[in-house]
Amino acid sequence: MFSYFENLIDPLRETAVEQPPKGTRDFFVHYLKPYWRLIAVTLFLTSVASLAELYLYAYLGHIVDWMATTPPDNFFSEHGAALLVMLFIVVVVRPVSMVISRCLITLTLTPGLTNTVRWQNHRYVVRQSLNYFQSDFAGRIAQKVMQTGNSLRESVLNVIDGVWLLFIYLAGIIWLFLDIDWRLMIPVLFWVAGYCLVIVKMMPPVGRRSRAVSESNSALTGRIVDSYTNIQSVKLFAHAEREESFVATGFVRHTEALRELLKAILRMLVSLVVMNTILIVSTALLSILYWQQGTMSIGAIAIANGLILRLNQMSGWILRTISALFESIGAVQNGIETISVDNRVMDAEDAKALSVTRAAVEFRSVQFHYDKEDRVIRDFSLRVAAGEKIGVVGRSGAGKSTLVNLLLRFYDLHGGSIWIDGQNIAAVTQDSLRAGIAMVSQDTSLLHRSIRENINYGRPDATEDEILRAAKLAQADLFIPQLVDNEGRRGYDAKVGERGVKLSGGQRQRIAIARVILKDAPLLVLDEATSALDSEVEAAIQDQLRDLMTGKTVIAIAHRLSTIAAMDRLVVMDKGLIVETGSHVELLARDGLYSQLWSRQSGGFLGIENESP
Repeated sequence: MFSYFENLIDPLRETAVEQPPKGTRDFFVHYLKPYWRLIAVTLFLTSVASLAELYLYAYLGHIVDWMATTPPDNFFSEHGAALLVMLFIVVVVRPVSMVISRCLITLTLTPGLTNTVRWQNHRYVVRQSLNYFQSDFAGRIAQKVMQTGNSLRESVLNVIDGVWLLFIYLAGIIWLFLDIDWRLMIPVLFWVAGYCLVIVKMMPPVGRRSRAVSESNSALTGRIVDSYTNIQSVKLFAHAEREESFVATGFVRHTEALRELLKAILRMLVSLVVMNTILIVSTALLSILYWQQGTMSIGAIAIANGLILRLNQMSGWILRTISALFESIGAVQNGIETISVDNRVMDAEDAKALSVTRAAVEFRSVQFHYDKEDRVIRDFSLRVAAGEKIGVVGRSGAGKSTLVNLLLRFYDLHGGSIWIDGQNIAAVTQDSLRAGIAMVSQDTSLLHRSIRENINYGRPDATEDEILRAAKLAQADLFIPQLVDNEGRRGYDAKVGERGVKLSGGQRQRIAIARVILKDAPLLVLDEATSALDSEVEAAIQDQLRDLMTGKTVIAIAHRLSTIAAMDRLVVMDKGLIVETGSHVELLARDGLYSQLWSRQSGGFLGIENESP
């Protein structure tokens, strides 16, 4: 039986990847529309269970009156049929409707809605532009993705278990009081008016303060994750106390925001206690008065006061549920601000897959800047013939790595265009573009997975023999067999830690090179590919890289000029422009910027300026 309810919602069902709506109402509709029938059935069954419970109070009142007016010997003969109806409602209707509604809530909606929202939000966020992730804490973004799914689910369940139940109970109580004595409705109606006033006046501040708590919680998580992620720098500079201060600021803000939220909730609870007290006392006094006047039976008094006590008992947790509803909506609104952000780098509507046959690259009057900065790339034009191997050099800040980021379309251009085999990269899909380019960067970070999975990332369908061959060509097989992780996994099964922190820089670089060897793309980009390697290993890998470059178009960036001196052509950049181009010998003979860099270099270092934000 449980498996039936568990399979009613498939969180991973196939859907198009699309930007979630920015409006709160539209966001809820977007995620709830596919499941409106399930929600409607749940509301109906919850109504049945609640009305059945109300009838129990009415039946108890009738039983009291029957016992007062019917001889014991005639009790079952006169009221047997009514008692059987009561028994059916108590034994069948109420428990069945309650169990099924709980199954839908617990086994279907709770896990299904939560992970549907998380999954679809993650699919959109993971396709966001590089700038999106560079502008925020990774921990904060992850917190929003996880939190929004949970909060949307809580909003739905709070409506079912709070707002809807309150409506059903109030409607049922008013209907029963009309049957007993309409005058008993007077205190109930005043209570309803006060309850609505509390919700209207006091709930919106709860929502606002909830958003503040949600934001401060995400910011706090981001600060903590930032410290943990960069723990090596924290320890290197002995700044544990400084990090405590940094995180403590987040704790202070979160504590203040939480206190404001709890004070708003407490004001509501105090108001409710006062209203409930007045309702209980007024209903009891009126019912006694009407009994003294002979207009109300003892059974009716039992029904009326029993229902009021039940309403009093429910009102507290219903208000807390409605409060939680506003908190959840506030958390969803806060999450929307982070998740439903326009993707700054999107495929064109009619984008086609890139077809790479020769891997010829052309930059045509390219212009680019980060945000409002001065232009990093200025009217840059360059042709790289198919199979040509060029080296790009220049001071740090000249725009070399930015050029590679533009080729991979991590950012959109502010002017000009980039072409590969006669195809504008802005008109092809990003996935196909990056599938045709293999890159080894100077800042190599690995996934917290096994060595095998990290190498296999270059080509998921690669065989074990191909993975081992790639590792050998990258000289990674020299250290992989000796690796052991914390759980005893060895060699290619050992996990490398977050961003590959369990490996040295040189080991991470060799894994990255193995990954690129396995990918075997026609266009190869090397951004300081051997910068983290010692001279002996670098010399060995350079031979493998030369083999890897055979028949490919290569764009290589290096500060250590000796590593690219043998390229077909060298391009010297300065302040986003090409200032020199030619072979190593030709550029030395010109006695220009390249010659200055070559003569100034000691161990491969150049002057340092900032290149990217």
